Amino acid sequence: MPIRHKSIPPIQLGIVIAHIKVNLKEMGKSMNDFTVDIERQLNKLGKDIQDFVERIVPLEDRGHDFTPACDIVESDETYAIKLDLPGLSKKEINIALKEHVLTVKGERAEELDNSEVYRRQERSTGVFSRSFALPENVNTAEIDAVFRNGVLTITMPKSDVLNDAESIPIK
Repeated sequence: MPIRHKSIPPIQLGIVIAHIKVNLKEMGKSMNDFTVDIERQLNKLGKDIQDFVERIVPLEDRGHDFTPACDIVESDETYAIKLDLPGLSKKEINIALKEHVLTVKGERAEELDNSEVYRRQERSTGVFSRSFALPENVNTAEIDAVFRNGVLTITMPKSDVLNDAESIPIK
């Protein structure tokens, strides 16, 4: 029974599907073998496409500087900025405050040995700088910065009494 472009009633559709299954078994292939063969062919096609793209497109892309991801969280008493800075140490991070603008700067560099070459480089490196305009109700003298497990958390208390600070040490 050939399948045509017409809409097929559900009962006839079941008959068509049963007929296709019977024909596959008659050809010596079970439905599982057929599915595995399709998956194998799709995997091979995917690998061929990836190999082709890698030959055409350069794998090293040094044009992008590192831009750390950040979350800003507000509670009733504080504001908090959380920056993902994997691979950095406290010494490589600088936090400055000027005219109610908080700036976090640093650099993530990756050094290779003389015998090493990148085959693929997806992790971003380079100089970064993120600036945040602080709300007027932040007491900048009580800003606290903690760096643990590659995450820099800067906590700023809300306050009616405002005192200024210029630099923030990282704990």
